[in-house]
Amino acid sequence: MPPPIPPPIRPPQRVPPERFHLPVERIRDGYYSDKYFVRTRDVLAQTGRNPEVTMQVFQKQHAYLGGVDEAIGILKLCLTTGYRWNDIEVFTMRDGDCVEPGETVLLIKGPYVAFAHLETVYLGVLARRTRVATNTRLVVEAAWPKPVMFFPARFDHWLVQTGDGYAAHISGAIGVSTDAQASWWGSEGIGTVPHAMIAAFGGDTVAAAVALAEQMPDEVRIIVLADFDNDCVSTSLAVARALGSRLFGVRLDTSESMVDHSIIPQMGGFDPRGVNPQLVRNVREALDAEGFQHVEITVSGGFDPAKIRAFESEGVPVDSYGVGSSLFAGRFDFTADIVVVDGQPLAKAGRGYRPNDRLARVD
Repeated sequence: MPPPIPPPIRPPQRVPPERFHLPVERIRDGYYSDKYFVRTRDVLAQTGRNPEVTMQVFQKQHAYLGGVDEAIGILKLCLTTGYRWNDIEVFTMRDGDCVEPGETVLLIKGPYVAFAHLETVYLGVLARRTRVATNTRLVVEAAWPKPVMFFPARFDHWLVQTGDGYAAHISGAIGVSTDAQASWWGSEGIGTVPHAMIAAFGGDTVAAAVALAEQMPDEVRIIVLADFDNDCVSTSLAVARALGSRLFGVRLDTSESMVDHSIIPQMGGFDPRGVNPQLVRNVREALDAEGFQHVEITVSGGFDPAKIRAFESEGVPVDSYGVGSSLFAGRFDFTADIVVVDGQPLAKAGRGYRPNDRLARVD
């Protein structure tokens, strides 16, 4: 039996607001906010109406929470000019918490003019980071106890990398691919010998791998893509012979429209395309037969929780999974409602105050 799956990482300290590098003045001015919130704030200020409210935030699915510390940073730094953090009270759950549909994850109490313009921004942060955190957690649980590598940077805008990487980290991903993704907890990106480097060495995977190994310090794990020639067995063996103990692993990333050379004689009883269980077994058996038991196998290309569970249920000899675009799937939309005004319950029909004893006040 594998060891029990550990819970998501719950950092003992919150990420400090300055680490988010927020465009404070533009957020405060409402540049990133839905215009109706900015106009609401301005109308209230101009008419002298500034009720004390309780704002309640929730979403509608089972999820792993992300973006809380970032939302707090927005509230701490970007209140309307003239207001300070001490003018409001904020109660939240923590990044990494498992939340239920409809569960209150954030409460803001204070003069509404102080934070009316921030709703768009903190809701968007929570939605984005919770989506990444939840999808990563589902992959981590499917692969456990094998590591998951977080490789979706190329599928979205570079500006989202830092927060997405942190959301993946708290959900249990063992590695991320860019330094930006690792920056909020003081680490750095990891990676393999990519197809582009192999092409730059004239399509010679071995030459590219040897060059990288010679240039990198000993602590860098050398993992080489083995599918450039669509012959993962031969390429894996060639790289292993050239690098020996310096080779940490090979990564299989065969296109889902291709059939690897080693699979062709075995076709007939399974889908032979892409990275399939038989391809992994072929590579493992070939490496072991030549004494390269230390070389690990990472697989990538279309892996999501369902595909990982299928590989694990079949006992496929995979050592780790590289996951990309599936980590951006789905939607986790958050809603904010005023539920108390000047001490009296007042909310949209069906959206009354929902107390939650899991919330803690933020200092």
